[in-house]
Amino acid sequence: MPITMAFQPIIRGDNSVFAHEALVRGLNGEGAGTILSQVNADNRYSFDQQCRTTAIETAASLGLLATDALLSINFKPNAIYEPLRCLATSLAAAARAGLPNRSIMFEITEDEEVLEPRRLRDIVTAYQEIGFTVALDDFGAGYASLGMLVDIRPDVIKLDMKLIRGVDADPIRIAVVRSMVSLCRELGIALVAEGVETVEEHRTLRTIGVDLFQGYLFARPTIGLLQTPGSLAAA
Repeated sequence: MPITMAFQPIIRGDNSVFAHEALVRGLNGEGAGTILSQVNADNRYSFDQQCRTTAIETAASLGLLATDALLSINFKPNAIYEPLRCLATSLAAAARAGLPNRSIMFEITEDEEVLEPRRLRDIVTAYQEIGFTVALDDFGAGYASLGMLVDIRPDVIKLDMKLIRGVDADPIRIAVVRSMVSLCRELGIALVAEGVETVEEHRTLRTIGVDLFQGYLFARPTIGLLQTPGSLAAA
């Protein structure tokens, strides 16, 4: 299916860009939901491969190599079979673009149950040995759980926006996020707060100890642009 990519930055507390997340879009402006609704068991693997190649080629053409930011690519865990064989297309695209493995982060999406957790652990290990960063997306919602954290041992966790929304006014959310900050520090895992939309949420999260953020407060996904700190909304 014809696709392109929009990019949304993940920023550090100092307003520099940690990563640019590639988000699938249709060539005629279709949103991710429309595109993903066309993915099924028969085309999941080919779609995953197409997204990886498109994200790498597009980000490189937009100047990713001139920055120290990562390119973050989502993947469905059940789309991967033998890790190295499935990575061949991605590695070839990265080589053509001159993009080193250390510049790529793969985000494991949580919108489907992992059918073979042990195989996913093997995939994550293979990715990390190659030099990729691995993130667990939407943690705290869907199928992303503490059990999955123990099983796959990612480098990055992205807290789901349901935990972040209104955190400034909710002591329970504050306690949960604070506990995750402590856990991630102990495990050496980077923690991202997703879906940050208000100055108050951002301020509270920084006070708790979060240092990586993503959300409309800073930037919306944009096609044809890798947004820089200077273009991000002041928070």
